[in-house]
Amino acid sequence: MAETPKVLGQSAPAAVTLTDLYTVPASTNVVCSTIVACNRAASASTFRVSLAPAGAVDATSQYLYYDVNLPANDTFSSTIGVTLAATDKIRVYSSSANLTFTALGIEVT
Repeated sequence: MAETPKVLGQSAPAAVTLTDLYTVPASTNVVCSTIVACNRAASASTFRVSLAPAGAVDATSQYLYYDVNLPANDTFSSTIGVTLAATDKIRVYSSSANLTFTALGIEVT
């Protein structure tokens, strides 16, 4: 098995749009170690992060973070160590177009 530490995904999604941040490739498992949300604006915003098993349709049971307030020019970082299987998705959402999301982890093939 090969283990590859990497930036799994980065996105600056449009406001109020649920966006795929990362999809686990076929024949791969992933340990997502950290999720970061950065507010680039001079005003507060809220964000959401969800995990969709096998790319399932959005459901309330998938959310890790829901409408978390992120102050102006601030960063939220969470070390989570969540394990994902092939085709699982990490999705993000923000109330403004001023947030940037990054997922870091290890792909195991």
